[in-house]
Amino acid sequence: MNDDEAANYDEFGMLEQYAEHEGIPWRGRPQVERRTVQVGSGQGISGLVWGDGDPELVLLHGGGQNAHTWDSVAMALDRPLVAFDLPGHGHSDWREDGDYWPASNAAAIAEAMLQLAPSPRMVVGMSLGGLTNIRLASVRPDLVPRAVVVDVTPGVGARSKTMTKEQRGATALIGGPPVYDSFDEMLQATAGAVPGRPIESLRPGVLHNSRRMDDGRWAWRYDRLTREGTDPVDFADLWDDLSAVKAPIMLVRGGNSSHVHDDDQQEFLRRRPDARVELVEGAGHSVQSDRASRLAELISDFLATT
Repeated sequence: MNDDEAANYDEFGMLEQYAEHEGIPWRGRPQVERRTVQVGSGQGISGLVWGDGDPELVLLHGGGQNAHTWDSVAMALDRPLVAFDLPGHGHSDWREDGDYWPASNAAAIAEAMLQLAPSPRMVVGMSLGGLTNIRLASVRPDLVPRAVVVDVTPGVGARSKTMTKEQRGATALIGGPPVYDSFDEMLQATAGAVPGRPIESLRPGVLHNSRRMDDGRWAWRYDRLTREGTDPVDFADLWDDLSAVKAPIMLVRGGNSSHVHDDDQQEFLRRRPDARVELVEGAGHSVQSDRASRLAELISDFLATT
């Protein structure tokens, strides 16, 4: 694939490939469209609206990702839903102040939900989206009747300081070069961050997460999550937000992930003794990418039993 082909790809053209990989019956391209709404002072929040009817679910991705990370999960669920691009990610606008942390994200997503998904039955968030979900559920319980948090806890800030580059996996790219000379160079950098994955399996995700600039070089679609001169982010205050959440909540851990340890889980359960905890074997941090069908099963079951 040359740079011109990469720049003009069909963002929904790989759904059949995803369905085949997950063993999801293919009945033709599902109903899905991109929509953008304005929140706050003219900030655009983009989302993928799946299915027909009032959205039952809202899906929030992790830092450095975008709404397409949920494509396989969305097809496996086969329910009306909205997968949002968080502020500064995907096709959502960047913020001048560079604040892409849970409180600001939750405020923006709440306004976007009121326009695209005002009455969901559940909100699911992974990593940064999971922290955003905890904050959203604590301050806007009307929008989060049930919550699923995927492979993250408020202890992740302290946890990440001790993680190696190998343990960070693809999330290590967030701190890497922001610009590449070609799409292939960006693809190769991604392959280096997740050794063991066939490079062709990474191409769709890089296509969704990249853009060609006017000078012909390539950049990530997401803004830098940390800026020079800023202090490391500590999410410990979100433990109190978790304690304040009244909605049924489920923590899903990736069996091969280093982002959540047993002591993080114990603190999660101390704050919410009624929480359901599930471990997905064979999944890393991005459970939705590694074990999409299994995650969809857990989401559906939690929806049915709470």
